[in-house]
Amino acid sequence: MQQLHHTEEPTAIRPGRYRRLRAAWQAAHLPVAGVSRRIQLAAYTMPYTVLPAGIWRLLAAFDRGIPLGERAYIVFLSVLSETLAFTGIGLIARWGEVFPRWIPVLRGRRIPPMAVVVPAALGATILTLVFTLLFPVSEIRGTTLQGNALSADSPSLATGWEAAWYYVCYAPLSLWGPLLTVLTVAYWRRRRARR
Repeated sequence: MQQLHHTEEPTAIRPGRYRRLRAAWQAAHLPVAGVSRRIQLAAYTMPYTVLPAGIWRLLAAFDRGIPLGERAYIVFLSVLSETLAFTGIGLIARWGEVFPRWIPVLRGRRIPPMAVVVPAALGATILTLVFTLLFPVSEIRGTTLQGNALSADSPSLATGWEAAWYYVCYAPLSLWGPLLTVLTVAYWRRRRARR
């Protein structure tokens, strides 16, 4: 009877495959020509301005007494926020200027600059208004963004380390809108200069 020899585990990732995936990931997110070091830093920083608040929300979502539907909403909101923050890297990378190969009809075609600039500018305006202006004012006043009184279980009404943890996690969100504004203006200038 002949024995079967397994040379590798079926679930193991081969080192060559991992290196190829890593190289492809890095190549897709490298900045295009004409992107300054400061703009690169702004783009790579943007996802990290959202991450602490997402982690805080995820930890709070699995606290006792939170219904399943609200938990699902909090997880969805955290993932969506981080995904949207990550798209800021597209404002410096090739995939923000040319449609990727995996998009069937559009692959390899140049993305019209205004198709990127308009949603990015709109997002930057909303984020700056909400997180940089309204959120701090509402926290100082002790109200919600709508102007209503805060509920008794609001994290900003906590004391000690709980309040400090909340503010440390949510303070970086105030940079999200301004960073997106800087990236959008740099993207628009770079694309306009290439025409």
